[in-house]
Amino acid sequence: MTSSGTMADLAAYDISAERGFLAAFDPVAVALPAQLDPVVAMAKALPELLLTDQVRPRLDQMACLDLTDFCQTGADAALRMAMVRYSFLVQAYVWGEATPPASLPKSLAVPIWQLAERLGQKPLLPYSSYVLDNWAMLDPNGPIDLSNVYMIQPFTGGQDEAWFVTVHVAIEARAGELLHHAAQLPDAVAREDHGAVTDHLSAMSKVWDEVNAIFDRMPEKCDPFVYYHRVRPWIHGWKDNPAFETQGGGLVYEGVAETGGAPQAFRGQTGSQSSIVPAMDAVFGVQHASDPMKAYLDELHYYRPPAHRRFIDDLRAASTLRTYVEGRGDGALTGLYNDCILKLAQFRTQHLEYAARYINKQAKDSDGNDTDVGTGGTPFMKYLKKHRDEAQSHTLPV
Repeated sequence: MTSSGTMADLAAYDISAERGFLAAFDPVAVALPAQLDPVVAMAKALPELLLTDQVRPRLDQMACLDLTDFCQTGADAALRMAMVRYSFLVQAYVWGEATPPASLPKSLAVPIWQLAERLGQKPLLPYSSYVLDNWAMLDPNGPIDLSNVYMIQPFTGGQDEAWFVTVHVAIEARAGELLHHAAQLPDAVAREDHGAVTDHLSAMSKVWDEVNAIFDRMPEKCDPFVYYHRVRPWIHGWKDNPAFETQGGGLVYEGVAETGGAPQAFRGQTGSQSSIVPAMDAVFGVQHASDPMKAYLDELHYYRPPAHRRFIDDLRAASTLRTYVEGRGDGALTGLYNDCILKLAQFRTQHLEYAARYINKQAKDSDGNDTDVGTGGTPFMKYLKKHRDEAQSHTLPV
């Protein structure tokens, strides 16, 4: 919690009402040191390298940069943008050919390990590098919405990949107002300020309508077949991934002394690394019974940027909203609380429907992959529905 004892200072968590969990800086404007010019150039060339099956040969020839000084003295924005470039190169190297490699070359392994250690994240592509720090605006003075944002770093390029990412960017930006109100609620409840609590919940309900409307637009420019075969393959990880069963269950990071040469297993990038839903669960007091999905989501918590993890943890510790609403016995207030719960469940329902449409249905006639396993490496369809139902059943009697 912030030094003032409240959560109202969103900046202390690297969050804002205007951008939510998105980068506070403008990613496209960040200048990286000249040392990283070859890395940026290689990352920008990924669409061409992947198209011509040249990604591993070219990356095998890339020099290994020692980023010790950069990690010690570099600005946070520069470190995060370096992580974007390196994490895309890592994923492209691993999945750029039919069979994944047993090891990651030192030229990729050492720098991404250094960056991940410095940023408090994992040494592969995280949601923060795929979405939160990977966008720009056509008009810098315009809104952060689907009419004005584009993807900076792609794998293969193309409309479907870019739309998949920018829909997430637009949702994250609009959810900033949800976070603003969520952070105000613990203090309003502590003061027993009924009017303020009511105003915050009413505002959140309206924002949820807009967030869900953005999410509904995913099919406009992201085709399920293209997503499954041309977008999704690049974001898999190597933990609990059958492709790595014969390779010690993970990937060797060459040149990284801390590993002792042992294979390392990490979860793949997934929208479940977004901090929006767990933040909303935290403020509304939604609990989930133990199951494989809960264990998986608890693990993914440590794939988030540290400041965002701290926001979720502090919000869950500070929020007594549910108890307050129950104790008031106010039908209108309970109705607002329930409305927000149901709109959160609606978001989960849409996620469940997309998982069925974009993954399960597409996998039926493909290469025999387990249709119930997500990019993070866990069975998801059964438990997505369970978690949606748990959230929905969390409404209070009016």
